[in-house]
Amino acid sequence: MVAVGEEREPGSPQLGARALAGRRCSSPEESALEVSWVQGFSNKNFGFINNQTVCYPCGNYILFLDIKTKKRTALQCQTGQVGAFAVNMNSGVLAFSDRKLNPVIYIYNFPELNKLTELKGHVQLDYTLLAFSLLGPYLASYSSLPDFVLSVWNWEENILLCSESQPGVAATSISFNPTNWQQLCFVTESSVTIWCIERNHDEHYLIQNPVKLPDGQGSLNHHKDLFFPYSCDEDRYHGPIMPVSAIAGLVGDEAETFVPKDDSKPSLHPTAHCWTATSDIYLGCEEGYILAIDTKKCSASIIQQEALPEHMRKVSDMLDYVHREVQKKKGGKPKAVQRTVVFTMAFCNEGLYTAGIEGILYFYHIRDLQYEMKICTDISEPISTLIFSPDYTILLIVTDQGTIYTYEPAHSGEAVKLLDVFSSYLLAADFLTPGDKYCVSVTISGEVCVWLLENGTCLSTLNLDTEATDMACCPSSNSVAVGTKEGQICFIDITRVEAPRVVHRIFLSKFPVLSLHYDQSGQFLIIRAMEGYIFILDARPSKLFQVLGYVVLAGEVLSLSVVSDFENNLVEVVVLLSVADIQQTRLEIFCLSPALVKGIDKYVNGQGILNASAIKKEQYNLEYPLSSAVRLKDNVVYGYCTCAPFICKYHLSEQSILEDPPVFLSEKKIPSNQFGSGFVCLSPNSRWLASAAKDGVLIIYDTSTMEILAQNHCHSYEGGGIRSVVFSLDGKFILVNGENDGALVCLKWKKMKKIEVEEAAFHWQSLLTILNKSIADENAVLRCMAEWQFMSESTSESLPEEKAKSPLEPSSAAVTEDGNFTSMHSDNTTEMTWLGQKTEKVIREETERFINQKKELQMGIKKLHETVQKMMHENEQLPDIEKLGQQEFNLDIEEQERAQAEAEQEVARTREKIEMEILANCYLQDVIKHECWDSMSVKGRAVKCFHIACEVKNYPLKKRDEEELRTLEKVLHLRKIEAANLKVQSKVVETKTETVLFKEEEEKMEEVMADDNASCCLVGSLSSQYGADTSILYNQLDLHSREQKVNQIVLLKDIIYKVKTVFNKEFDIVAQQKEQEIAQVKERNLRIQEILAQLDLQVEVWEPSLTVDENPEQVLTVQDSEIKAEKYLTPQEREKAEMLIRLEMERHLAAQDNERLRALNDMMGGVLEVKKEDVLKIDIPPPSFMSKPEDEWNFQEKKIFREYEEKVKELNEEKEKYKRALENELKELEASIQERTQNFDKIVCKLFEKKVNLEKVVYQEELKIVNLIYSLLLDEELDSREAGLHHFLVKKQKEEVKIARRVETTKRKIESYTERYDNAIAQDKNLESHFRKEFADVPANFLDELLKLYKCRPRTVMTEIYPDTANCAKSCSVSAEDYRDAFTHVMKAMDELDNPEHTPNGLDPSIWKRFCLARRNKMESEQLVKWMALILAEMEVFLQRRLDDTEKMSSKIEKIFQELTWLQEEKIKHQSNLIFQFLLKQGQVEMGCTEIPDYADAIFIKKSVIEELNCNIKDQQGKKIASMVERKEFSKGIFQLEWEHKKMKMQIEDLKQKAQDIVTLPITKDRQLFLTMLNYDSHVAHRIAVMEQTLGVMDKLHKKNMKKQQRRIKELEKCISLKEQANYELSLELKEMLVSVSERRHIAQAADTQNVSERTAKRPYQEIVKQKRLRSFIEEQEKHLEILQAEAERLRSKTFPTL
Repeated sequence: MVAVGEEREPGSPQLGARALAGRRCSSPEESALEVSWVQGFSNKNFGFINNQTVCYPCGNYILFLDIKTKKRTALQCQTGQVGAFAVNMNSGVLAFSDRKLNPVIYIYNFPELNKLTELKGHVQLDYTLLAFSLLGPYLASYSSLPDFVLSVWNWEENILLCSESQPGVAATSISFNPTNWQQLCFVTESSVTIWCIERNHDEHYLIQNPVKLPDGQGSLNHHKDLFFPYSCDEDRYHGPIMPVSAIAGLVGDEAETFVPKDDSKPSLHPTAHCWTATSDIYLGCEEGYILAIDTKKCSASIIQQEALPEHMRKVSDMLDYVHREVQKKKGGKPKAVQRTVVFTMAFCNEGLYTAGIEGILYFYHIRDLQYEMKICTDISEPISTLIFSPDYTILLIVTDQGTIYTYEPAHSGEAVKLLDVFSSYLLAADFLTPGDKYCVSVTISGEVCVWLLENGTCLSTLNLDTEATDMACCPSSNSVAVGTKEGQICFIDITRVEAPRVVHRIFLSKFPVLSLHYDQSGQFLIIRAMEGYIFILDARPSKLFQVLGYVVLAGEVLSLSVVSDFENNLVEVVVLLSVADIQQTRLEIFCLSPALVKGIDKYVNGQGILNASAIKKEQYNLEYPLSSAVRLKDNVVYGYCTCAPFICKYHLSEQSILEDPPVFLSEKKIPSNQFGSGFVCLSPNSRWLASAAKDGVLIIYDTSTMEILAQNHCHSYEGGGIRSVVFSLDGKFILVNGENDGALVCLKWKKMKKIEVEEAAFHWQSLLTILNKSIADENAVLRCMAEWQFMSESTSESLPEEKAKSPLEPSSAAVTEDGNFTSMHSDNTTEMTWLGQKTEKVIREETERFINQKKELQMGIKKLHETVQKMMHENEQLPDIEKLGQQEFNLDIEEQERAQAEAEQEVARTREKIEMEILANCYLQDVIKHECWDSMSVKGRAVKCFHIACEVKNYPLKKRDEEELRTLEKVLHLRKIEAANLKVQSKVVETKTETVLFKEEEEKMEEVMADDNASCCLVGSLSSQYGADTSILYNQLDLHSREQKVNQIVLLKDIIYKVKTVFNKEFDIVAQQKEQEIAQVKERNLRIQEILAQLDLQVEVWEPSLTVDENPEQVLTVQDSEIKAEKYLTPQEREKAEMLIRLEMERHLAAQDNERLRALNDMMGGVLEVKKEDVLKIDIPPPSFMSKPEDEWNFQEKKIFREYEEKVKELNEEKEKYKRALENELKELEASIQERTQNFDKIVCKLFEKKVNLEKVVYQEELKIVNLIYSLLLDEELDSREAGLHHFLVKKQKEEVKIARRVETTKRKIESYTERYDNAIAQDKNLESHFRKEFADVPANFLDELLKLYKCRPRTVMTEIYPDTANCAKSCSVSAEDYRDAFTHVMKAMDELDNPEHTPNGLDPSIWKRFCLARRNKMESEQLVKWMALILAEMEVFLQRRLDDTEKMSSKIEKIFQELTWLQEEKIKHQSNLIFQFLLKQGQVEMGCTEIPDYADAIFIKKSVIEELNCNIKDQQGKKIASMVERKEFSKGIFQLEWEHKKMKMQIEDLKQKAQDIVTLPITKDRQLFLTMLNYDSHVAHRIAVMEQTLGVMDKLHKKNMKKQQRRIKELEKCISLKEQANYELSLELKEMLVSVSERRHIAQAADTQNVSERTAKRPYQEIVKQKRLRSFIEEQEKHLEILQAEAERLRSKTFPTL
């Protein structure tokens, strides 16, 4: 580490040497340069090192700032950029980490800046946070990815006390409790944790205590324990209620922390915190709340504002009302007043200070979770840091912009600005001419600063208010050029360093400026811009920074350097270009001469481009790709290679090469230890070559020998490396600017050869001799130039004629009194660039030059236009056959073709776009069709009634895949095996008589009859009535295992599928029937339409058809009528359509020209005979004489008239008769259609009723499936919960074992330490008892006085240092450092008692010395005893805490065991307590009350048990009736006669029924065959032969199946052998598992879990014993009840013998 100070005080001249002593031995190259000063700022960390000095990290340095004198001191980190940073203001110690691999924490003191120690941990990448404890030598650190380790160090002894890993947790801040070093506040973006450091003598432990923060709404009720959310809750129907983790199926650690999205509420987000004097914490949040955290309870409370007085509340309400009204008038919604977001806070005895993005410093006076707030000061900038000085007299305020203010709370005044540093990263720096006093820097935001080169004092600042890109200082004047991102160049006058000002501005182009370069003579300013543009400007203010011209290079410009040749009065510009085609770079060199300034019109064209003859361009292709290159005066070029870490040296030829330049090979390659992209820079005297790269190391070479003269690690790779390097003209100083670390480092030579110093000085003096006159003249011009004022001109660079009017056009800027620039940025977006102005000027000149030709062309075009219009008008008057097309009048054929080509391209593009959209829609159609149509084995369709609004839909069914069918086949095969197994097991061999067997068969038949009636109720559905086989289903009371439930679901799905399939078949029949009905209706409608046409009636005929729902296939076909747009035809399709139309017209014309048809139409109306249907059309033509009057008719005419009337009458009668026949036929057809359609509607209604019943059946089966799925899910939840509890139990048991081991270790330590403590007490007592023996030679009078003095102690009271052991548990522990401090304090107090003046008179001095030594020994012994007592008390407190933890852990484990026991009981209950679904008929269950009774104690009994009991009752009843009949023989005859009478009646009824059956006996096909066929026996024989052939085929098929089954048996035998081998391997694993189980049992016994397991095991055992006792008691009661029943029966028969 290296320390650098601005000014050395007389008392500390070796400040740098002391800091240097703590670092490693540096090489001669590293010691050749030293850091003169460092400037920069980083608002990451800030801290007071004492009452007057603050410090903060910046790049590779830590800067110390005296707030009174504003002097700075720098401490350098040699290993790279400074990482985490912390300050201990009480002890004047600071700590920081580097950012290398395996980083190290360095501890330094202040102001000596000596390295005290290095802390090396196991962190791999980086430390993010450091924090000091104010009460001892303790330091907390937190690392980043991948470790995330919180560590606590004793930095004085370099000991890691304890650490704790928190994977994935990124912390934002940590801090120690100022009053108790054993408490540590750990804050992340969303949580707060209080870490307690517990000590057990020489061991330390971190105990985590998380704080529950309120949610985003400020509520504290959102914290719930979702892993243990209930205490054995249970739903009476659905079973036990599981936590969300078990429902989600989580088992491991995720189950403990899982929170559903709906239940998760984001907590507050902490931003800042501070400790209070009572060891509590104030916490600021992003949501605007301020929390008070009780560190003992680890609870958070929101601090509320006190209620305002009545008048203040009215004023506040009025302000809120005004605010809402203003928002309404602005058109926006009224917004609620937002809370102030706290970004930083600081606490003192008076109260709490907070600040945030508003830039206002608030003071909170907090009392009982309520506060009063007042505003202290307004900074008007976002505040990032608040920090008190150690004496709490000064509050330091740091803003995000880099401004530092001081505020004194005691005076309650305004904040005073202490320091105004950079608001953004430094961009560039350069030395101000003559280069030995001042330097200038610029930031990215456009802030220009002038620095004193001697000590780095900031003299003035100027804000350009625009984004800068580069800066350069002019050698021939005190002017500075700053390039901007908008393409502007700002020229600043720094003739007065205290008041810089902008005097001119040039808007070159729209391209951003990349770099600025002056030649050493200060004649030219070379500007590099984007797109290969290089502008040349006159650098002198007297020429108003005239733009001379520009050059455009073909390629990307990588670097640019300038070489001044004073002998030839030339300036060479060296440009390095990147060649895109090959992996090489090209070097282009062009020269600038003074003649360019004098005769600019000769060398520049109208657009401002420099001629090739004026610049003498040379090109060289280089061997390696370079990133930077510089040229020396002897044609030697040095370049920094990008592909490898070395510097290439090239020697260029003197001849100019322009076409096909050869590839120059490097003369020499100098290896470099740098890495990353870099650049090279040449000193003004060309003797030194600086190399800088991304690693931040600066290396200086000797250009003649390329030996390393010096190197310095002034920046780091983490900070982006080095951005720029600049040598001063005298060579004494070097300015190095970092890329992203915000540091500007000024280096100076510490060790340099005398000859090099003389050469640099000589070059500087010779250069000044050349430039002195120019500097004086140009500075005088600069002083005369006015400040820049933005005007309305199009550009700041005037044209030559405008410059003649005003050679010194005033510039504008607004400068404050202290020299700070306010603003110069313009919002005028129409401002024209110099490049644009040149282009516009060229266009304007060309326009003026060719104005006459332009007018002539316009007149000619006008005449031509009139001629064409006239011709077009004449063309319109001509006939159509003589007209010309519109395109014939187009004179510009090329333009027409271009327009047509563009139109065709647009049409093609549009067509392609439409085709792609159509293709996408087609693909989507195919996907939908495949998923919803093609994959369906049964398509969804409907059948509707003709006259009723009734519709029946079928069941769409997908085709079952092979996997589903295999599963079904497997389940069915399993059910067959289970059925066969059950049949074999239930088969009981008994010998019974035939009568008994016959009776049993009768009883079984009765039971079957009863079972058929009740089977549907027990099965729980009516699917058996609709074509489903329910015999394969499991009994609902037998579904206990998971496999049975899964198989039952598969079977139920198959039943649903079959039921739907049966219905679909019936549906298809009805659908076909409707199609047939529609076809018949259409046939009848044809006849009806003929009749209506004959009757000449305009009646609409009802025409039924299939709708889209009934025929869904038609949806997939697009009809031409549905397409509204005109169909697009290709040319081929258009030609084909035209040909078809032409053929159709020819055919039609040929048909019209048929002579035979024309003759037939003319003579007979187109038919050869008159049909009956044409009767109504027949008309008898009247005689021709009817036009004459009737009195003029002759006899013959009258006779003809009478015949005509008779024919007309006969024709009318025939027409009327035919018309009536047609009407009757029409009515019959309509009635027939109506009848058939109504009958079909009845069929559809019946089908609808069946569909409703079938839906009920399907829902019944689906309800079963739902219940089974829920049961399976509940099984999985129970298993997940059990596994989660087992995982949690194992973890807690491990913690319990860990605590138990710690307890045992602590007990052993206490026992050992107790022995030491007892020995110390005994030694202390021995010292007191041996006092008289030791001083036995002293006289008695002196001995008594010495004994009093021996017991005398200093007045210093030790109670503060050594607290009472009884209260040790409540106070913080005392460290060894406290003991040493206290012991030193006591020994100093003993020096006063040992003073010789306290010697008793007459006592020998030697005896007094011996007495003082003995008293000191006694005092040391007493202090040691007290210290050991404190340690012992601390160890006992630690032991008690661990015992309490053991009890808590045991209670938690007991709770887990209880829940596991309850969970196992619930699993057993769930397996036995099944959900049973059964059907009830309406009216079967009647209840007198509206409330549903409680069936919790009800049980299901099998029907066979009830029926057996009923049979027994019936037998007993029959016996009783038989005995009564025997005793009443006198009434036997009457009963017999009555029975015979009834029998005769029944026989009569039977005979009548048989007679009726004979009458209505149906004749089947067999009977018809028997009656009709002559040879019925042969027919029967033929059928028998066919059946025998069928049986033969079936026999062959059976044998084939038997062979398949035998092969299957062989395969199963192979599988059995494999399973046996696997079982053998499993048995071996079982043995190993039994061994591990026994080991775990021993571990459980050692961990004191035996008692818990015994208690848990005794409970089920006691329940089993209790159940066994109850069963035995029930059996005894049953036996006793049977005895009593027998006795009662005996007494009844004895009492009533007649019965």
